[in-house]
Amino acid sequence: MLTISHTKLNIIENFYQAFADLDAERMVACYHNEITFEDPAFGKIQGEKAKNMWRMLCKSQQNKRFQVIATNIVCTSESGKAHWEAFYTFSSTGRKIHNKIDATFKLKDGKIINHKDSFNLYNWSKQALGFKGFLIGWTPFFKNKLRNQTQSLLLEFQRKQNTGI
Repeated sequence: MLTISHTKLNIIENFYQAFADLDAERMVACYHNEITFEDPAFGKIQGEKAKNMWRMLCKSQQNKRFQVIATNIVCTSESGKAHWEAFYTFSSTGRKIHNKIDATFKLKDGKIINHKDSFNLYNWSKQALGFKGFLIGWTPFFKNKLRNQTQSLLLEFQRKQNTGI
């Protein structure tokens, strides 16, 4: 669980506290309307698509064992950074994941306008897929296939959101 002091919270602390609570609406409230997000799994996404990614991820972890721990949070009026770790079960394989992520942020108008998460995709693939991840998790083929799958899942989530399904 994220531990935060009782001092006034900064926007990055608010973001990770909301993530720890799986509260996607509080998370996306920390984002500027012109948000750009990037990570190894989703690639670069912007605006509502970036916000919907967090909505999708939070919804997928509801009623499951999920934990996020954010540390080393630094936030100025223009930028920030954090280290965070996620503990969850990868739904496609049922395998346990412990992902270690370093995040950088740019801020505008008191909100996050650029968010980049960096993590070792090969280490993640070995945890998520086991031996198969060990064999192919380092390849450009795997990276492209994963991005296509995450983009497809996100588009399907957005379609359901828009149609109220």
